[in-house]
Amino acid sequence: MSTARTIRRFTSEPVDDATLSRCLQAAVWAPSGANAQGWRFVVLRSPEQRAVVAKAAARALEVIEPVYGMSRPAPDDTSRQARNNRATYELHDRAGEFTSVLFAQQHYPTASELLLGGSIFPAMQNFLLAARAQGLGACPTGWASYGGAELLREAVGVPDGWLIAGHVVVGWPRGRHGPLRRRPLSAAVNLDRWDAPADDLLNAPGAPQP
Repeated sequence: MSTARTIRRFTSEPVDDATLSRCLQAAVWAPSGANAQGWRFVVLRSPEQRAVVAKAAARALEVIEPVYGMSRPAPDDTSRQARNNRATYELHDRAGEFTSVLFAQQHYPTASELLLGGSIFPAMQNFLLAARAQGLGACPTGWASYGGAELLREAVGVPDGWLIAGHVVVGWPRGRHGPLRRRPLSAAVNLDRWDAPADDLLNAPGAPQP
């Protein structure tokens, strides 16, 4: 888990069916509310569907550029932010070259979308971890949001009553997987009260060290 970094740069080598199937098998081992398993995973890899994914990626980029203040970095910019932005632009530019998976969740009318997320996002996480365990790279994207949701819903034929919960690009990474960079655990954990530190818990013998 500590090296399951989001990968945005991939080689041109296709993901073989057996490796991808193991990722999907791991996804269905995830828990879901009442064990309803009201999910669907749609693999997008035909030229026609990849072309739709590319259009969705282009629409998403138009939205996120002003939100995050992104622009294509200058060739001589070697800052960490520039390297990150180059990888992001490369992923969008090559969106039509990769296999990806659309994750959908049946929309039960008695449950909120947030509650339904608890039944589909563990499956996505299982998929991501299985990909990492086999040496694959993966990137959850927002391409099925913004204007891309309608494009992908129509192209795939997602019926009414189903939510598009997520979209993951998967492939063989160009570069290293990790390690991850995260805030310290103490910034996210409290003990008993919202604003109470959890120092005793986090500093116990055998606890992970930053």
